[in-house]
Amino acid sequence: MENQKFNVQLWLNHNRQKDNQSKLFIRIVVDGKRAEIATTYFIKKSEWDSAHGQVKHNAPHSVLINGFIEHTTNVIKKHFLSYAAHGKRITAKELKDLFLGKEEKVETKSLKEAFEYHKVKMEAMIKVGKVAKTTLAKYNYCQGKVESFLQFRFKKKDILLTELSLKFVTEFEHFLLVNERMQTNSAHKYIVNLKRIINVAVSVEWIPKNPFDNFRCTYTNPEREILTQTELDVMQDRIIMMPRLAEVRDVFLFCCYTGFAYSDIYKFEQDALSIGIDGEYWLSTIRQKTGTRESVPLLPLPMEIINRYKDHPVCVKYNKLLPVNSNQKYNAYLKEIADLCGIKKVLTSHMARHTFATTVTLSNGVPLETVSKMLGHTKISTTQIYAKVLDTKVSHDMSTLKSIFANKEKTKVSIDNQKVSEKKIG
Repeated sequence: MENQKFNVQLWLNHNRQKDNQSKLFIRIVVDGKRAEIATTYFIKKSEWDSAHGQVKHNAPHSVLINGFIEHTTNVIKKHFLSYAAHGKRITAKELKDLFLGKEEKVETKSLKEAFEYHKVKMEAMIKVGKVAKTTLAKYNYCQGKVESFLQFRFKKKDILLTELSLKFVTEFEHFLLVNERMQTNSAHKYIVNLKRIINVAVSVEWIPKNPFDNFRCTYTNPEREILTQTELDVMQDRIIMMPRLAEVRDVFLFCCYTGFAYSDIYKFEQDALSIGIDGEYWLSTIRQKTGTRESVPLLPLPMEIINRYKDHPVCVKYNKLLPVNSNQKYNAYLKEIADLCGIKKVLTSHMARHTFATTVTLSNGVPLETVSKMLGHTKISTTQIYAKVLDTKVSHDMSTLKSIFANKEKTKVSIDNQKVSEKKIG
């Protein structure tokens, strides 16, 4: 921080006179701007030493007045140096108020202001491609839930950051679980985002510490629905006459056999394919959600689907790899497709990603580390959330193990029989 220019001056205001004496004023100057304080003293012009800013020593009451001047100057300087030592700027007006005993004005921010500050920062990051719009949407949803809670609990839409406490977040959790009827995982996701907003407020010194630090958020790994290989085969073989549903079915199957999320598939252009290290076609992207690279060698079905739509009007007009619908229509059409294929599960765009991790890869012997790499995960623990070992995989693996033990037993019996034969011959 650049040093501030500071000075304290004493002067006689000849426009304020009493009995031919002028009123003594204190002038505080900071960075060229000044604030003045009127004292109770009146001094004759002939008794004032303007060069030293004090009363001449031979003047009446010089000791008293000069003592006041020295004390006053020192107090004002002390206030200024205190701010400078802490790297804080101060104005002449603020120094005047401190000297006069007025309370220092402390700017207290509100929770809504913290959300808005964070929103501005996020929007700037979105413009340069550092953050996805969906990330900002999560915080907007969180703000909406917080405002609903404030209205329900306090009958107001905002609260000062200094009023927040551990009790506040505990009651917010209860509100989400009871009034909003959320599951614990969902409720705690909102609280995690709220804690992040408060951490931003702490980082810009709007509040000394996060009052929610001692609230522990938990996460329970839920049962995630996936499609079995039989269901994938049924969907693939089903003849669908309506083009809009056939297209969505093919896009969904593409996701099931590549592991890409809907948001990533939506932005793929026609030149997205590349030749990998193995000389085969790969599809790669920087994940919008995490910013990590996701690279997948393409299986025969995804390649077949790409070739099927390379001349599709939507793909040609908008330079799209596949004719992907808006997310709202996409999920709505998936429900119709499930009915047509006799699938009782609720199909969603994200189910395809879980299906790839489990049915398509892990169940066919692809190592967890390889699946994690293809999904663009930075931690194996994240992949484990997606991955689910099916009973068919357990049965297959145990059958292999049974065969190993059976072969060992056969070998043992054969060796024992051979030993018996050799003994008889001997």
